[in-house]
Amino acid sequence: MPRFFVGAVSGDQAVVTGEDARHMALSLRMRPGEAVTVCDSAGNDYQCVIQRIDPQQVVLQVAQVSRSAGEPSVQITLYQALSKGDKMDWIVQKAVELGVGRIVPVLTRRCISRPDARSLERKVERWNRIAKEAAKQCGRGRSPQVEGLLELPQALEQIREDQLGIFFYENATQPLRPVLEERLKESVSLLVGSEGGFDPTEAALAQEQGLCCLSLGSRILRCETAPLAALAAILYQAGDL
Repeated sequence: MPRFFVGAVSGDQAVVTGEDARHMALSLRMRPGEAVTVCDSAGNDYQCVIQRIDPQQVVLQVAQVSRSAGEPSVQITLYQALSKGDKMDWIVQKAVELGVGRIVPVLTRRCISRPDARSLERKVERWNRIAKEAAKQCGRGRSPQVEGLLELPQALEQIREDQLGIFFYENATQPLRPVLEERLKESVSLLVGSEGGFDPTEAALAQEQGLCCLSLGSRILRCETAPLAALAAILYQAGDL
């Protein structure tokens, strides 16, 4: 069944506008009476029937409401150091499919990608489009937000406020599993490096801020592999895989 995201749903009606309305009316050629699922981005699914449809607006009658089965029990924020090329596109798409709650790009010393403000704005817009499409495809109850770029000290300040902050470092020796077994709660933040990993002074700063410095095993993972491996491990421990 087609799936779309809307704002707050009022009573027994939902309205789809913008690009999604055009897609429903012109590309999918949907008609009144057809069934569709919409999500309010708060983890609720609404099973609806189309009442009126045109390329500007689709009016839906709500038939049933339920909590989305596609949302994990643990809220995971991924702080991902900027990677070059289309690797960030891949990370965003697959992280959303796995169940990430929020993605924050981070600028570190070894980042090769250093876009200017205008280019970065376009990239963030594209990443949010990728996140939205991935969320639709995999049955998420909301579209995770890709936020603006942070410098590493700003990211560390945010991470330290979470219930559990984890920093993955190629020179770390402590494994992930025991920490998850002892400390995993309702929310966790992950910090993952770019192609060059982290500078030793950045690693020291992360540890000073109270983050757990952990390893993802004896093999050095690529920057686009590491966050997905970490997400899968956390969701498995939480019972969501």
